Amino acid sequence: MQLKDQVAIITGGGRGMGRADCLLLASEGAIVISCDKIGENAKAVAEEVRKAGGRAEAFDLDITKGADVKRVVQQVADRYKRIDILVNNAGFDAIKPFVETTEADWDFLIDLNLKGHLHVTHAVLPHMIAANHGKIVFISSDAGRVGSTGEAVYAAAKAGLLGFTKTLAREEARHNIRVNCICPGLTDTPQLQHNIQDPQIGKIILSVQKWIPLKRFGKAEEIANAVLFFVSDQSSFITGQVLSVSGGLTMV
Repeated sequence: MQLKDQVAIITGGGRGMGRADCLLLASEGAIVISCDKIGENAKAVAEEVRKAGGRAEAFDLDITKGADVKRVVQQVADRYKRIDILVNNAGFDAIKPFVETTEADWDFLIDLNLKGHLHVTHAVLPHMIAANHGKIVFISSDAGRVGSTGEAVYAAAKAGLLGFTKTLAREEARHNIRVNCICPGLTDTPQLQHNIQDPQIGKIILSVQKWIPLKRFGKAEEIANAVLFFVSDQSSFITGQVLSVSGGLTMV
C-alpha cells in the first residue's frame, strides 16, 4: 500500500472525480476524509469505502465558508494528529456566454473554484508545515489553460489555481510539501451527463468530443490515477507542475 495510514482530505468527495479519489486513495491505505457540500453524498462515499475494507470519514462542508473550513480541518487534525494529503477537488460551472453572466455569477464561480481552495489550503498548511511533510493536489481544468467557450469566469478561476500551485510549491518546498495541479479535460461525471442533456450545451460538448485524439471522454478513475501519482512517493521529486489529463485534446 502506497499511502498506508496517511490522512487525506478530499473536497468535493461526494461524487464524480472526488468519489473516485476517495476510493482509490483508500484502497492504497489512506484514511480518507470525504468533504462535500451535500453531506449525504460524502457519507455515502465514506460508507462505500468502508464496505470495501478501507477507512473513511465524511463531513458536510461548503468550502466557500472559511469558518466552517477551519472547524472541519481542526477536527481532522485533532482526531488523527496528522494531515498528509489535501486534494482540492471541489468545483462547479454553469455554462453560458460571458455577456449573459451577472456579477452574482462571477462571485459564485470565483468563490467556489478559486477562493474556496484558498480557504482549505490556508487551514491545512500549518499542520503540514508543523509536520515538515505534505502533498497538495489542485484539480483545475484545461479550460484554465486554453479557454473554453461558455466558461469564461470558470476558466479564469481555474487559471488562478495554476499560478497558486506554482507559487505555493516554491514557498513550501523548504517544508517538504509538494504542490501539483491536474487539469482534466472532458470527464464523464454526473455533472457532464447533466450538461449533455441541455440542447445547446450538449451540442457543444459532443462536438468537442470529436476533436479528442483518443476519441472519448475521460473517466473519473483516470483522473484519480493522476492524483495517486502526485500524492505517492512515485512523484517524490516533482512539485509545481501542471498535468493535463484530457485524451490529448490540449497539448501545450
